[in-house]
Amino acid sequence: MSAAILTRCLPVLALLALPHSAVAETAQKHVEAPPAHIKGRALPDSFAELARQVGPAVVNISTTQTLPDTTGEKETGDLTPFPPGSPFNDFFRDYFGRGGGGQPSQVQSLGSGFVIDPSGLIVTNNHVIAGADEINVILSDDTSLKAQVAGRDPVTDLALLRVTPKSPLPTIAWGDSNRAEVGDWVVAVGNPFGLGGSVTAGIVSARARDIHAGPYDDFLQTDAPINRGNSGGPLVNLSGEVIGINTAIFSPTGGSIGIGFAIPSTLARSVIEQLRISGKVERGWIGVHIQPVTPDIADSLGLDRPRGALVTDVDPNGPAAKAKLMPGDVILSFDNKPIERSRLLPRVVADSQANHIVRLALWRDGRDVTADIKVGALGQEQPAASPQPTGQQQKEIPTLDVLGMALAKITPDLRRDLELSETSEGVAVIDVQENSVGAKHGVLAGDIITALGREAVATPEQIAERITAARKTGRKSILLHIERDGESQFLALPL
Repeated sequence: MSAAILTRCLPVLALLALPHSAVAETAQKHVEAPPAHIKGRALPDSFAELARQVGPAVVNISTTQTLPDTTGEKETGDLTPFPPGSPFNDFFRDYFGRGGGGQPSQVQSLGSGFVIDPSGLIVTNNHVIAGADEINVILSDDTSLKAQVAGRDPVTDLALLRVTPKSPLPTIAWGDSNRAEVGDWVVAVGNPFGLGGSVTAGIVSARARDIHAGPYDDFLQTDAPINRGNSGGPLVNLSGEVIGINTAIFSPTGGSIGIGFAIPSTLARSVIEQLRISGKVERGWIGVHIQPVTPDIADSLGLDRPRGALVTDVDPNGPAAKAKLMPGDVILSFDNKPIERSRLLPRVVADSQANHIVRLALWRDGRDVTADIKVGALGQEQPAASPQPTGQQQKEIPTLDVLGMALAKITPDLRRDLELSETSEGVAVIDVQENSVGAKHGVLAGDIITALGREAVATPEQIAERITAARKTGRKSILLHIERDGESQFLALPL
């Protein structure tokens, strides 16, 4: 049985010349205010009126990409537009990857989009138009227009296209995805499998989904059927407003099983506005690595409940270092915006302007403190990872057992055996007993314990002494600051 896969609802490979039909029977020049009877949250008798309102502003997008050489399976394996495991991969290789005689070939694909400005600005997914040599937009009346890329943002998978129509185009208004509740009716409009304009209905199944597509994941989940070719199409509420851009599906077969994901309008709207103005997206940066605050971590820090973003590492040359933030700080709010979940922090920081000074509310050493920080501009460079510890030892190493962890002081020989950098300090975890407290809470052989809470440690004995002292004071857990694979994180161990 094949495992379910999470894929972008990619544009569909165009195997045949497919007709492009309109969603609505009447192509209006401008979207009128939706009638009162389709507003609100009552179960609608029909979605026909809503389809007539939004349909004329939804477009089909056709792209053409030239592939340089299709003579071998190896070459085309890297050029297939479909993700690993996609049922279209084999077809793509068979159809384009053999017998090409070394000649360039062209592949066409189809996606969706929607008009946000009557002058010809169209929103879609970046993956719909990525790598395209030619982009055509097909309106609901089958008019085909050449499109240019006004701007794109691969990080959020959004793109803005520009066409030059002979007359103003019908548009769809943005809605507020923050007001969408689980259970609300929604309608997805787009071009599934290149069949032409289609409408499907469902509900908001969940909010704030993290599908590991990028650092700003905050997807709306819906059971409105979304299939390949729906990418870039709008997810609208019953007022005919765009609250999401259909982007990805979770499926074992590549077709809809009722789990689709849309970029929320609150995220998309700010990105698209920057693309409209400058053709690029600028994001704020403060230079910290963070992790979620679990109930155990909250207890070990004395927080009233799990909230905020726990700082695990600080870039020595970043704004956070200049503001004297430290590992172990919990960021509770950023510029007066509460950080209830750690995943919210990257988004609010990204939305901040570079060189803007904001105030942070922090939890440090059991008390509330504040810090002012000057936001920097996010660059393209990523910090290099340190060498990965091997965890394999050739010599007998003196260790001390603490909570099921065999701990050792870092000696020159151990530093060499573990391939640690000269700057690595702390206590090495040589082994972790199965079913021990350490094993159950995520400690691994090869980890380096650098501190307990905010207090640095250099020997196993220091760790044992501080755990004993914590137990005497009645603490229920203790916080380990560890380094693993070049990254820092905190783990809370119950006592």
